[in-house]
Amino acid sequence: MRRKPVPPAPESLDRLEDAHSGVPLIPGSEDDCCSRIADRLDVSRDEGRDWLVFCQSLGLAREASRGFERIRDEQSTGDLRDAFVEHVFGAREAIEILGDDPQSTDEIFEQFEQYVPRWERHRDPEGWELRWRTRVERLLEWAVLFELAEKQESGYVVADA
Repeated sequence: MRRKPVPPAPESLDRLEDAHSGVPLIPGSEDDCCSRIADRLDVSRDEGRDWLVFCQSLGLAREASRGFERIRDEQSTGDLRDAFVEHVFGAREAIEILGDDPQSTDEIFEQFEQYVPRWERHRDPEGWELRWRTRVERLLEWAVLFELAEKQESGYVVADA
C-alpha cells in the first residue's frame, strides 16, 4: 500500500527517529499516537498524524488490532530508503523524473503532474496544484535525506549510485 502523507523533511534523520520513538510500544489509539508524536516534535496534532502515517509507510510503525504500535526492529538507512520509494505515494515517480541535469521543483512538478490522481483535482480545483507542488518539494527533500537525490544550487539531480 502506498500512502500520501509526507511531513516536511527535517535537517537530519534524527527527527524521524524522534517521531518513531513517539509511537508507543504497547498499541495505542490513533488519537493517542498522534498526540504523543505531536508533543515530541512540537507540531500540531494533524502534523503528528502525518508523521504517524509516514512512520507506518517506512515500516517504523504498524496498525494492530488495538491501535498503533512502534516496530522495534532496527531499520538501516537503506531499509528506510527502500520503504520510502515503495510505500510513499509519488516518491518513486519523483525520483524517476530526476536526471543528471539539475531541475527546479517547478520543472519536476510539470513532469510529475500526470501522477496526481484525478479525484484530487476535482475535489479541490482551486487548491490542488499548490498542495501537490508542496508534496513534490517534500518528496524531493526526503529523497535528498535518503541519498536518492542531490540538491544543487540550480535544482535537483539523481544521486550518484
